Amino acid sequence: MSIARKNEVFLPSLLDEIFKPDWFGGIENHGAKIPPVNILESDEFFEIELLIPGRKKEEFVIDIDKNILSVSVSNEEKKEVEKEQSNRKYTKREFRKLAFKRAFNLPDSIAEEKVSAAYEDGILKFVLPKKEEALPKEKRQISL
Repeated sequence: MSIARKNEVFLPSLLDEIFKPDWFGGIENHGAKIPPVNILESDEFFEIELLIPGRKKEEFVIDIDKNILSVSVSNEEKKEVEKEQSNRKYTKREFRKLAFKRAFNLPDSIAEEKVSAAYEDGILKFVLPKKEEALPKEKRQISL
């Protein structure tokens, strides 16, 4: 019997990393899952949408400090539910509600005091109105 050594590649292929499937939604950031985001811009405001299904409004911790919008959810509720159901045993468990924290740097053009949030159908949505001076000005003609 002969032993053949296989050529091993230690660095992952760049294409494998780019097109790596993510079956649970969100992106992987240093081993932790964070929800996927859409950011839209109009003339008057920005919208940030995060896909976070299966949560309750009360679970979110949202704050703005020094032009940084932070959204987080902890696993405290999960621990309480597990304590209540300690007599139940799973044969297979794929549902996961993971804790996460995501932060967004806000541009100076945002009116922070007017930022609003809503959670509906698994989407956490922020509306970030622009300051009056950041709104587009009406075109005007200058005569000579």
